[in-house]
Formats: sequence, C-alpha cells, structure tokens
Amino acid sequence: MIDRRLFTHFDWAILSVILGLICIGFASIYSATHIHMPMIYTKDMYWIGIGAGMMLLAIIFSYSYLERFAYIIYGSSIALLISVFFIGSSFSGAKRWISLGFFTLQPSEFAKIALIIMLAKYFNEKLISDKGMGLKDLAVPAVIMIIPFLLIAKQPDLGTGIILWMIFWSMAFVVKIRTRVIMGLGAFFAALAPFGWMFLKDYQKARITSFMSPESDPLGSGYHVMQSKIAIGSGGFLGKGFMEGTQGKLMFLPEHHTDFIFAVLAEEWGLIGAMVVLGLFLALIISGINTAGSSKDRFGFLVAFGITSMFFWQVFINLGMVAGIMPVVGVPLPFISYGGSFLITSMIAAGILLNINMRRFIF
Repeated sequence: MIDRRLFTHFDWAILSVILGLICIGFASIYSATHIHMPMIYTKDMYWIGIGAGMMLLAIIFSYSYLERFAYIIYGSSIALLISVFFIGSSFSGAKRWISLGFFTLQPSEFAKIALIIMLAKYFNEKLISDKGMGLKDLAVPAVIMIIPFLLIAKQPDLGTGIILWMIFWSMAFVVKIRTRVIMGLGAFFAALAPFGWMFLKDYQKARITSFMSPESDPLGSGYHVMQSKIAIGSGGFLGKGFMEGTQGKLMFLPEHHTDFIFAVLAEEWGLIGAMVVLGLFLALIISGINTAGSSKDRFGFLVAFGITSMFFWQVFINLGMVAGIMPVVGVPLPFISYGGSFLITSMIAAGILLNINMRRFIF
C-alpha cells in the first residue's frame, strides 16, 4: 500500500519540467529526422513509453531499496559492461551495445546510476573526519569508479567515461576532501595528462584538438563544430520556425539527432527557444539541489546530489560541445538527444529524484 501522504508532497512542477524537456526533445528529433530517417522518431516514441514506465517504478518503490541492493545493482552493471566484450555489437569502431532483438542495450548508460548508488552507500556508511577525506579514504570509492571507467574506456566511450569521473569528484567534494589532498591530486593529474593522451584513439585526439581551431580543418575534425555554429547562428533571435531548419534537414550537421540536437533546436527556435530549454534545465538542477538538501537521510542526500551532478555535467559538456568551446567527446543532452538507453536512464534518474523529494517528510 502506498502512503497517501506521498502524493501530497509530490513535486508536480519538476515533473512538468521533465515532461516539457522530453516533449521538446521529441519535437526536435522529429524535425531533424522525419525526412531521411523516419524510423528514428518512431523509435523515440517507444523509448519514451518504456522510460515512463521505468520512471514510474523508480517513483513508487522507496529509494531505501537502492541502498539495500546497492551491491547487486553495481555488480550487475559491471557484469553487463564485461559482457559487451563477448556478446556486444560494434558500430563505427565502437563496441558498446548488446542486441536484445527488439532493443539494443547500452550498459554504460546504466553504469552511471549504479555508480551513484554504490558511492552513496559507501559514503553513507563511511565515518568521515571533520577535516575531510584523505587519500586513504578516497582509495575505495576511487576503485568503485575506476572499474566501470576502464571497462567503458575500452569500448571506447570517452564521453560516458568523463561523466563517471565528474560524478565521482562531485560526490567526493560534497562529502568533503582535505584541501591539501585536492591540491596534491590536481598536480598529480596535471602531470599524468601527457601520458593519458598517449592512450587516446586518433579520432579522440582529433576531437579534442579541433575545438581550439575548427577552421583549420573545416571538412575533417572541425566539421561538427563548424556546422553546429552555423546552425545556431542562423537561428537568430526567433529562429526559422519548426521544421524549417536546414542544417539538420539537409544533413549538413552530423549527429543532428543525438549529440548536436541542441543546434537543431536553436536553429529552428532561435535564442528564445534556446533560453527556454536552458531555463528548464536550470529549474531541474535547482530542484535537484533542493531535494538533496531537504532529504530525510544522508543516503538520499548523496543519491539526489549524485543524480543532479550527472544532469549538470551532461548539460554543461553537451552545450560546450555544441557551442564549440569544449571538445566533442560524445556527451548527449538529457531528455532531448535521441538514444534509447540514454533516455531511459535519464528518466529512471529523474524518477529516483522525485522519489527522494516526495519522501522527505515521511519518517
């Protein structure tokens, strides 16, 4: 039996924000694909339906079950990531998906939620000094993050790997890290960066370097960014109108229904439409922070903050990519970019956030 008091405290406003972003995403995907790839927007409707069901389940069951089954959730995620190398499907040189016939699963997407839950459980049970965590305190949570990171990097999937790192550091910072540890780790990773560069694929290196000067290779590694800037700039203040954009419709803009969907949106709806979307994301982030701050327990606080940080970094990096101020690393835009596993994961995460929010007054 579901406690009726839960519905009294349900955040209908933030649910409206989430549904608004999903509707905007579907409209943008339809506009970008209805001529050349009509099956894309048709599939997107299926993903929205499945995601809605998963989000409802994430809302109904108490989030305390996440802590209880954290090891199983995390272990299952690792098992799925490993299975990709044996039964996974390859596309464009990457092996990230498991074909289930009617559905292609991307385990790396679900690994983000599994990481948040596992880190929240660990930090919740760990006694942290008032001075903050030292290097020894960070060892176990770092291993928890590094295991899925290495498996995802091997696929390769640089974008999701970066998000895992950002989730880890965001949650570690909110738990508290000693200042000297922060400074020491900063110097260590700065010194390690040149060695990390050696392990990147050639196309990943090209993506990272091209954002500094896309004009130097407008038909190669800088093509994505150049076309994205053209799309955004041509939208002007009010935009060209729904389904009137040319960059996506005429296939000038690569990945126009996934990583660069915001450029399609900005071209058709202009600065006004772009600001509306940014406003909705801002409302989502603020709501997530408020949910974390008002959570009834530490585990709920950590999960809510982890999910909010995931949304924040995905939006921040994606918009930076589209605007040409950050490297193109393959990070989609939550609720708006096309992708079955990505959309379902985002909706599950939103459901957990709503779950924590509405249970903050129930003891």
